[in-house]
Amino acid sequence: MKIDMSGGQIRLDKELNDLDRFVMDFIQILEKNEVNYVLVSGYLSILFGRSRSSEDIDLIVEKIPKDRFTAMWKDIMASFYCLPTDNPDIAYETYLMAPTSVRFSRRGAPIPNIEFKFPKVDLDRWVLKNSRRVLLNGKTIRISPVELQIAYKLFLNSEKDIEDARYLYRLFAEKLDQNLLKSSLEKLDKVDDFNKYLK
Repeated sequence: MKIDMSGGQIRLDKELNDLDRFVMDFIQILEKNEVNYVLVSGYLSILFGRSRSSEDIDLIVEKIPKDRFTAMWKDIMASFYCLPTDNPDIAYETYLMAPTSVRFSRRGAPIPNIEFKFPKVDLDRWVLKNSRRVLLNGKTIRISPVELQIAYKLFLNSEKDIEDARYLYRLFAEKLDQNLLKSSLEKLDKVDDFNKYLK
């Protein structure tokens, strides 16, 4: 695996695993429908080489009108299925507009799955607007800034999340935007935990 981070972009060359291919297949549908998205949470550390399992991929998607969602639904359902409902009206109105999430997986295999949600809070909207590009074997995917991801993982505070934060910090330490890291830690009140677990 080869990683290069510069100018707010990460170039990553690696042998794709099954989870990577699952994510890439789903993202291609979003891109085909010109829908903005950002990958967040646990998958990011796996993407960059941390060896651990994950049952779900967290995806924040721009809030789109129902007609655009329904059109995209047809493309999604050609390769995936929606765990809570097979009705796009229910998925949109009962789940996404609640607001909660819907989950998509490959047909016949409920794990892993994509947790698909519209932005709920200001932080969701910020990360969607300020996502970073990763060129994964030459193909673009969009992820949360690593600096915010480190702070957010500390905020979640499980042993697995702290290890994710530690892994990302050690991997990218010399390339991180220190101002963004500092502001992210302060916003989530995790400065002390950063000093405790990562320094």
